Amino acid sequence: MKKRHFLGAALSAAALPAAAGGANAGRAPGPALLTLTGALAHSNRGPFDPVRDQMMHKQKLSFDKAFGIDFGALLALPAQSIRPTLEYDARPHTLRGPLLLDVVALSGTRPREDGKLLLRAVDGYAVALPVAQARAQRFIVATHLDGKPMALGGLGPLWAVYDADRFADMAARPLAERFGACPWALYHIEVAG
Repeated sequence: MKKRHFLGAALSAAALPAAAGGANAGRAPGPALLTLTGALAHSNRGPFDPVRDQMMHKQKLSFDKAFGIDFGALLALPAQSIRPTLEYDARPHTLRGPLLLDVVALSGTRPREDGKLLLRAVDGYAVALPVAQARAQRFIVATHLDGKPMALGGLGPLWAVYDADRFADMAARPLAERFGACPWALYHIEVAG
């Protein structure tokens, strides 16, 4: 097969899932970077699998249904920009990404205002964030730091974070105490209520 013909056929085949929509509209087309579990309205993947879900297995998680979200789905949501002063260098940085509650809504889920979102990082760090706090402080799932995608091994590829400088009670605290509710390297959110 000629190289040009092969490339054309490969590009056409790659475009098929995106054009198909319909049955695949609720499925994450790329590898999931973020998995939602708990009280979900819809799911797009099956139950916990101890082989496929090794990190979750090691962190003693389990679920009957889940919703996987890839990077493209996150980038398709309206992005917000914040500019908090970060504890790592005591300088303001621009973080950009969709609102945390908009990310949860990808699964059709609207958590109760008195509910919680259990945010978990790849290292096992976990935070129970009240939905009311996520809304009031306008938490985002940051995908970019200073205009560049965040890498795994740094703060990314995803970081649940808010602009601590905009809230007087948080801005008055030392930098090291402002981001305890903000797990970087976020990979799992359990919706509780």
